[in-house]
Amino acid sequence: MQPGELNGHRYQAPADQQYLGHFSTMQNDMSTLHINGFLRPITHYQISPPFNDFPPQSSSFSNTSTSDEAEEQQLSIIDERKQRRMISNRESARRSRMRKQKQLDELWSQVVRLRNENRQLIDKLNHVSESHNRAVQENTHLKEEASEIRKMLSSLQIDNSYNNLRN
Repeated sequence: MQPGELNGHRYQAPADQQYLGHFSTMQNDMSTLHINGFLRPITHYQISPPFNDFPPQSSSFSNTSTSDEAEEQQLSIIDERKQRRMISNRESARRSRMRKQKQLDELWSQVVRLRNENRQLIDKLNHVSESHNRAVQENTHLKEEASEIRKMLSSLQIDNSYNNLRN
């Protein structure tokens, strides 16, 4: 047997001779292989000739037909998944739009409520401000009256003192 032969079959022997020391055959029928110092039995090892028997032409068309059907089925499954994903995405987008619309409606109702509350507070503020202004005016008027009364009392007391002195 030649270094490039294995039970009658040729193989490409490595050009570098360093590999030849690592691989050596223990028997001609390759029942045992010595690799890097380890023995591993390989029982009844034979390399069979390549199998070149082709099935009849009709089964070849059948295989092609079957593979085409399988490919079509895969494409159908992929299309179905795309369709479901597209429907799911549309539904998700619809739910998202509904959530946004609901949030917008809630915000608008909050704006209306806050505007009403603001208007009521402004009305209260105006009322309190008017009351305050009336109280300030009344207070000013009362102070003027009190001042006039003091003057009158003062003049009465002076007149009364003068009369007492005259008597």
